[in-house]
Amino acid sequence: MKKAGLIMIIGSLLLCGLFVFPLWQIMLGAPQYPEPLGINIHLDGLQDVNEFDIQNIDGLNHYIGMKTLPKAEDMWEFEVFPKVILGMIALGVVFGLLGYLKKISANWFLFWFVLMSVLGIMGMYDFNLWLLDYGTDLDPHAIIKLKDAAGNLITYKPPLFGHQKLLNFDVTSLPHIGGYMMFLGMSLILYAFYIGRRAK
Repeated sequence: MKKAGLIMIIGSLLLCGLFVFPLWQIMLGAPQYPEPLGINIHLDGLQDVNEFDIQNIDGLNHYIGMKTLPKAEDMWEFEVFPKVILGMIALGVVFGLLGYLKKISANWFLFWFVLMSVLGIMGMYDFNLWLLDYGTDLDPHAIIKLKDAAGNLITYKPPLFGHQKLLNFDVTSLPHIGGYMMFLGMSLILYAFYIGRRAK
């Protein structure tokens, strides 16, 4: 269990990357923008990929009636998520130490993994709801109102994951460095559970 405990600690500490690097990134490319516009999504707020990207995106979105991108104080998630991640890091380190000292079984590592997975799914669900609201709750008095062939107003929800065409923009939404560090940490913790079970 000593090896499993150490891997559990390392896996948990990899989540610290979320406080340094973006969790997610959304990029918007179009012919009129040789250098794509981008948003880095951190645990505690949104940041430009390049200077003035968010300002430029808000300017474009104004014409089709989309809301301005939220400041950190506008969303409770940016206050709660850092605390949740800190709690999970601390819990993972404690479990790792107890496992190293052979005070608990590897099943607690699996419990941490399942709990973190549930929290991650809830976070992604919340993020998707925000994207849905952002892309569909449009100002009816917007300068530009585009309709599909059936006469319905076109919505502009960015993809939760992957690539999508929105008008003349190519929008790509993918995890970033912090997200990959989190996935790696969770994979290590699952591995710690596996070798802890084998050691028993």
